[in-house]
Amino acid sequence: MEYTITRATPEDAAELLAVLKQVGGESDNLSFGPEGLPFTVEEEGAYLANLQHSATSAFFVAKKDGKIVGNASFMAVNGPRMNHRGELGMSIVRSEWGKGVGTALVEAILDFARNTAGAKIISMEVRSDNTRAIRLCEKYGARKIGTFPGFFQMDGQLIDFDLMYLDL
Repeated sequence: MEYTITRATPEDAAELLAVLKQVGGESDNLSFGPEGLPFTVEEEGAYLANLQHSATSAFFVAKKDGKIVGNASFMAVNGPRMNHRGELGMSIVRSEWGKGVGTALVEAILDFARNTAGAKIISMEVRSDNTRAIRLCEKYGARKIGTFPGFFQMDGQLIDFDLMYLDL
């Protein structure tokens, strides 16, 4: 595999924020655009430090030739009645779409969710017209359980998202 998948470290913070700005400018499938996330390098570093050794949530980066080209997170849902599940989030730079980085990231998330977090369910929210992401989720057995009308609003237009569910 040409990608190295590791848990993100605080040292990844600056590069990760820059990559998220890039990805936000390349895709309308994310909750942010070219402005990226509203965090400082220090805040992002502290966030990654918090997750670095967590047994219930994780943030992974995919690197190609030492540079971050994608990321994925598994965030546990807190609460004694909900801690059996978590949410998957992912973004990949456009130049790496369709080249296996999404597959590598999902496999890292599934391994973590099953074997470290002990999760039983993973949920995903995917833009309804993002067929590439939907196919990736379905490849691992995820299924659509509904549609959230108007999940996003971009340029005055409401955009639907599919709610997806993966039973581990």
